[in-house]
Amino acid sequence: MPRSGSSLNLRRHVLAGVIALLAFTAPPAAAQQVPTDFTAIVKQKMPAVVAITTRQRVEEQEQAQSLPDDLPFREFFRRYYGEGPEPRRQQPRQALGSGFVISSDGHIITNNHVVEDAAEIHVVFGDRTNVPATLVGRDPATDIAVLKVDPQPNMAIATWGDSDAAEPGSWVIAIGSPFGLGGTVTVGVVSARSRDIRSGPYDDYIQTDASINRGNSGGPLFNARGEVIGVNTAIFSPSGVNIGIGFAVPSKTAQAVADQLIRTGRVERGYVGLRLQELTPAIAQALGRSDDKGVLVASVEPGGPADKAGFQSGDLITQFEQKPVESGRDLSRAVAAMKPGTQASVTVIRDGKPQELAIVIGQRSDEQAASSTAPNGAGDGKRLGLALSPIPEAARGQLGLELGTSGVLIQRVDRNSPAAEAGLRQGDVIVSANNQPVSAPADVARAWTDAQGQKRPVLLRVKREDQYLFVAIEG
Repeated sequence: MPRSGSSLNLRRHVLAGVIALLAFTAPPAAAQQVPTDFTAIVKQKMPAVVAITTRQRVEEQEQAQSLPDDLPFREFFRRYYGEGPEPRRQQPRQALGSGFVISSDGHIITNNHVVEDAAEIHVVFGDRTNVPATLVGRDPATDIAVLKVDPQPNMAIATWGDSDAAEPGSWVIAIGSPFGLGGTVTVGVVSARSRDIRSGPYDDYIQTDASINRGNSGGPLFNARGEVIGVNTAIFSPSGVNIGIGFAVPSKTAQAVADQLIRTGRVERGYVGLRLQELTPAIAQALGRSDDKGVLVASVEPGGPADKAGFQSGDLITQFEQKPVESGRDLSRAVAAMKPGTQASVTVIRDGKPQELAIVIGQRSDEQAASSTAPNGAGDGKRLGLALSPIPEAARGQLGLELGTSGVLIQRVDRNSPAAEAGLRQGDVIVSANNQPVSAPADVARAWTDAQGQKRPVLLRVKREDQYLFVAIEG
């Protein structure tokens, strides 16, 4: 007996519903490719991960006979009456970290803060082979360093992956030596990308919940294919132990920095000479903008690349190399990534009208001249031991600087350096060098180099809190 039309229609609807349900519940093709566990990847990649130990010499002072910090004219009494601390004693200190091999000739990636100020560096492989390592170069701005060891027999190598392809929710594997426990594996996911944790001008971290602890620094963050997509660098934790918020330098950044360090021993970054200000909704409204996209030019460094290209204070930068500019951080990273000497196109809004400006990217000298980040100073002279930066406009009031006061801010003072021995501190503002005003870190570097050449101290005038003082630094 033939089926009625209504019965056939009902069966068709039921069948369609079952097919739709199966399609909805079936895992996507990408998910089916994820392994049930990561044993194969770990077994393959673990030999490329190493532990790093460093030995440092740290000066400690006897405190028993030291003068009180708040004693008036303390420095005067110490210098002229011999009262003060006992002679300094050298105390050894060890630091632990992680790293991974990236080339058959023995190049190893780790964090700058793992090897900074190290007198000795050793690399420990998974089979407990302990070999000395030399420092090829380091970049404090991104916390990346490159070491070199003699090639070992059957040395495993880690391969770089694409950090831009790592989406939130994708699997990641961290391998390292937390608390000295070598060969430790933790697994998690990418929690977020492009995190700015206020550690430097080029922050662009991958956030992960894979457990990262002390000693993991410098170790690799692998994706589910066993490719390095990040270098584990920092954790966010009130207690100092992992709470599920860790950060890794993206492989896109780490690989570019490592390649430059291997090739030249230092990192070249582009520079344009602009002070930028974020575009708030209120400022955008005042400018007649319908959105707050772009970044505002607060000031233009006289004689710099931007000044020569015709930039003006008040320009609104909306595009760089035909790509939208979302924030000052985005623009700073884009400029820094460009090779000095290349030409770039910039779109600005001036007086409500768009203009195209062409700018020749300069060399950022303030990160390689005055600070101790460059492998060697001019003429291989002694390093000053300072990391300097222009004074942020937002910090001028906090630093108590009068309007129009020029100078550079001390971001870091290296231990056991001439600057540290002279008593300079983080947060001091250098306003002059050899009685000449300074407006950029390179001015301090030139004064230091000149003083070394003439075999005399460099004289710095420094603003510290609410007072000025002169500091002479001997080479």
